[in-house]
Amino acid sequence: MGKMIQEFKEFALKGNVVDMAVGVIIGGAFGSIVSSVVEDILTPIIGAIFGQPDFSGITLGPVNIGNFINAVINFLIIALCLFAVVKAMNKMKKPAPEAPKEEPRLCPFCKSEIDKEATRCPHCTSQLD
Repeated sequence: MGKMIQEFKEFALKGNVVDMAVGVIIGGAFGSIVSSVVEDILTPIIGAIFGQPDFSGITLGPVNIGNFINAVINFLIIALCLFAVVKAMNKMKKPAPEAPKEEPRLCPFCKSEIDKEATRCPHCTSQLD
């Protein structure tokens, strides 16, 4: 039982699990902000430009198509907002530094490029140090 608790503790305290938990919590909070932007700001603007922003009254027989249309429009607006936020965050992120490029190893006899672990030159067959 003690080994199982220790394994669970190692799993739960791994960096990626904690990072994921923080991401889920921040995502939930951010989701409520984006939903508020969509419902309280963008939907009324769309309604002022194109007419009624609520499509819930549209039905096709017993099927309420309007709620589906509302959900699709909300999804597209939320996806666009998230895309803009991620794009802005990616611009703020510093690019990863490039790894230093190693100088090629040259054969001291024929000056051809050789593998760094070679013990004999494949071009002139000289024995290397």
